[in-house]
Amino acid sequence: MEWTSSQLRSLVELTRRGTITAVAEVLGYTPGGVSQQLSSLERAVGTPLLRRVGRRVELTDAGRALAVHAERMLGVQADAVAALERATRSVSGVLEAGLFATAAAEILPAALSTVHARHPELTVRSREMVVDEVYDAVSAGAVDIALGLDYPDMPIRRDPALRLVRLVTERFSLAVPKTALPGREAVSLVDTAGLGWILPDLDTHYGQAILTVCRRAGIEPDVRHQVTDTAASLALVEAGVGVTPVTGLMRRLRPSRFRVLELSECFERHIVVIVRTTALRRPSVKAFLAVLRGLSAIGGNEAGR
Repeated sequence: MEWTSSQLRSLVELTRRGTITAVAEVLGYTPGGVSQQLSSLERAVGTPLLRRVGRRVELTDAGRALAVHAERMLGVQADAVAALERATRSVSGVLEAGLFATAAAEILPAALSTVHARHPELTVRSREMVVDEVYDAVSAGAVDIALGLDYPDMPIRRDPALRLVRLVTERFSLAVPKTALPGREAVSLVDTAGLGWILPDLDTHYGQAILTVCRRAGIEPDVRHQVTDTAASLALVEAGVGVTPVTGLMRRLRPSRFRVLELSECFERHIVVIVRTTALRRPSVKAFLAVLRGLSAIGGNEAGR
């Protein structure tokens, strides 16, 4: 029997996610691509691994049995890659990195430049991802390392197989239109009553975190615009249609004409690196992590302003 790691990974993720669509999202494929991977795997093993139940698919007994062994095989493969890297005694090869949009714009260029200068034999391939999906992408093996966000008020789940390395802690301020709250340099969330809010999808970790902070302060934000893109949110503030939380890193995405007021309530986020614990033995992963830590040490104070 011959199969590929991509086929095995699709099978394992189907046991975790439950749907072809969810597997496609975390692995960065199309649903049709995942279906093709699983069909090819069925042909390779010569027995049905899936059966259709209504509009969904579920694993057969053979599929579940293979998935258990597939997870082990993927783990052995990851260990083999780490061993090969250590044996070369040089930082080389290909590293797959996942990043959320702000990190891709503000952190990745400097990181790649530093990696190229220090480790010319190391190739870093990056993929921009929805920030709430980067954790699962590392867990699934779709990427080797990822930059993500963690909120103390709505922390991402913890998996013993994964390590979170905190790079920078940013405290949120409030971006307000120039004419809003005149004469104020600082503001409490309770002072925002009557102001419209610009927030992302409230089901995201970010959305849930700001709701938690607001409700702890005793208010319910009047969300008038749900916008995922940070630059678009800041443009709306500049246009005078609402307020939105903002950090130093977020402000650098779009220099805009609005006022930034300090929040008396503490609302923070951590920029983190997510990596499988076993991957920390890989020289390439260690080298890239060292670069990211170095950049955060240089820019950490600025990011928190």
